[in-house]
Amino acid sequence: MNWSSPFAALAFVVATIVGFIPAPARAQSNEPGCRPEMARLDLPIQRVQLAKDEVRLTFVGHATFLIETPGGVKIATDYNDYVRPPVTPDIATMNKAHSTHNSRNPDPAIKRVLPGWDPSGQGAARHDVTLGDVRVRNVPTNIRSYDGGTDFDGNSIFVFEIGDLCVAHLGHLHHPLEPGHLRALGRVDVVLFPVDGSYTLDQEGMLEVLKAIQARVMIPMHFFGGGTLNRFLARTQDLWPVERREQPTITLSKATLPATPTMIVLPGH
Repeated sequence: MNWSSPFAALAFVVATIVGFIPAPARAQSNEPGCRPEMARLDLPIQRVQLAKDEVRLTFVGHATFLIETPGGVKIATDYNDYVRPPVTPDIATMNKAHSTHNSRNPDPAIKRVLPGWDPSGQGAARHDVTLGDVRVRNVPTNIRSYDGGTDFDGNSIFVFEIGDLCVAHLGHLHHPLEPGHLRALGRVDVVLFPVDGSYTLDQEGMLEVLKAIQARVMIPMHFFGGGTLNRFLARTQDLWPVERREQPTITLSKATLPATPTMIVLPGH
C-alpha cells in the first residue's frame, strides 16, 4: 500500500475499524415466545460515586436492568445471551420463560447466578443472598408452558434490598398476584414490570398488580415497540402521573422518591 497517499491511509483506518466492529448477535427463531432480534445496547458505564442511600438503575433492554449499589455491587436482571449490560455483574438473576430471560452460558466471572426456577424440577427456587450492601430474595410465581399448561414456580419476582430502598423485578409474570405473594414481597418502593400484555400478563391484569403493590416508582419494561408501551400508558393516564426520561439511567433514594406513585419511562427496547 502507498502510505504516502492520504486516501490510502484513510481507507486503511476505515477498513480496520469496520473489521473490528462485531456483528449484532441474532436470536434464533426455532423457539416459541418472545425472541427480540437485538444485540445488547452499548450503554456508557456510569462512574459517578453513589451516596450511601442511593441506587442506580439502567434499563439495558427487554427485561434486563443493571442495578448498582453504593458499595459497588452490580446486578443484572433476567440476564441472557442476547441483551447484556456493558459490565460483568456480580449477581445475575434469571427466569425460565424464554431464552431472552436466561443464559446457557453466563459469564464465569459472575459471583452469584440465581435462576428463578429450580433447574432440578424438585419445586420452587429459594434464594436469600447477601453480597456486600445488597440482599436479594425471590418470590416464586407460575408461568404458562409451551403446550398451554402451567409450569409451576417457573418464574420468580426478585426483590433487591439496598439500604432503605426495596426494588422488585416482576420477571415474566403470567398471572395476578395473590395475597400470599404480596405478603412475601413486603413493601416495594420501585417496581420493574412487563407491559407487552400478551407473552406476560394482560395489561388490565398488570394494572391490578401495580395497584396492589403500590410502589412509589413504576418502571415499564418488556414492550415491543412504542405502540405497546403507549397503549399501556393510555390505560394509566387517570391513575398515575407519567414521566418520560431522556436517559436510560436513573438514580433513586428513599428520600427522593416521588410523593405519590409515579410511572417513570426509561428509553429502551
